[in-house]
Amino acid sequence: MKIYFAGSIRGGREDWTLYREIINVLGDYGMVLTEHIGNSELAVTGEDLEDKYIHDRDLSWLRTCDVLVAEVTTPSLGVGYEIGKATEWGKPVLCLFRIGTGRSLSAMIAGGVGVTVRKYEDAASVRAIADEFLKGQER
Repeated sequence: MKIYFAGSIRGGREDWTLYREIINVLGDYGMVLTEHIGNSELAVTGEDLEDKYIHDRDLSWLRTCDVLVAEVTTPSLGVGYEIGKATEWGKPVLCLFRIGTGRSLSAMIAGGVGVTVRKYEDAASVRAIADEFLKGQER
């Protein structure tokens, strides 16, 4: 299974360690195409690559993936865009929203057709959510 993981980069990198932990969990279910999202050296400015290159590369990965898993606690225009494209293309989408942060989830995500939203407390609680969602996607 090819898994596209989405998490905030330019919207804020304060959760990069959490992303890394989630990516490690997802790796038990398949190949995570976007492991770099959990890299400590990835700054809020993103990769040192042209924006068009990143856009085209990431959409190519998204097109080839079997499922999108997005951590949506930190609002991100890019993550929202990826979720929109994935639902448009009929990809299964799992959005993870961490409770207890004082943030609210966008209605455009929470109410999206084709989007499964699961609230969680910490990276350890993601395993059960991933297990339920990803095992249901196996072909």
